[in-house]
Amino acid sequence: MSALIKVENVSKSYKRDSFEIPVLNNLSLSVDEGEFIALMGPSGSGKTTLLNLIAGIDKPSEGKIFVNETEVSSLNESALAKWRASNIGFVFQFYNLIPVLTAFENVELPLLLTHLSKSERKEHVETALNVVSLSDRMDHYPKQLSGGQEQRVAIARAVVTDPLVLVADEPTGDLDKNSADEILILLERLNKEFKKTVVMVTHDPHAAETAHLIRHLDKGELV
Repeated sequence: MSALIKVENVSKSYKRDSFEIPVLNNLSLSVDEGEFIALMGPSGSGKTTLLNLIAGIDKPSEGKIFVNETEVSSLNESALAKWRASNIGFVFQFYNLIPVLTAFENVELPLLLTHLSKSERKEHVETALNVVSLSDRMDHYPKQLSGGQEQRVAIARAVVTDPLVLVADEPTGDLDKNSADEILILLERLNKEFKKTVVMVTHDPHAAETAHLIRHLDKGELV
């Protein structure tokens, strides 16, 4: 197994007025291909910042980040957007579905940026919804779905482009226990069966147990 994700001596701070607020401090981490890692830590420990840096949503103040040997931290904004579209699948705590679009249309959204034909997009969307067991809900709108079903649609949207890495930020944080367990089983299946590398931020020890590896952050450092 080789490291798919390499975080090398990364620091991140944000400027607020004349103050500089440090969030990550000289942090290094490697994640093997096919790994399922959970990042845990108290609020403000830097775990979501680290996730965003790995996903190319944000850039480090210092240090380098490599994903599949691409130095993500050195890409400009347009190159980053293109890289994210084909390499990263995002799962958020509050689903981020578009209420006026059906489940099918929500899942199709990332494919509109590709060169796939309409029939190819349809095939990809149906496959993704089948993976999350929602083929019978593809014409439903978000408001017609339960929270757990909405999150499954969001996961279908995340995997429809067949990304290298799935990043999940508190994916069970807004769900009841049964729905949360279904989502964790699904993430585990995507990791084992579909060989997706999963990086998940969670404050829930039960959710973290699904991962192969748990790393704890505190005050911007791995402990």
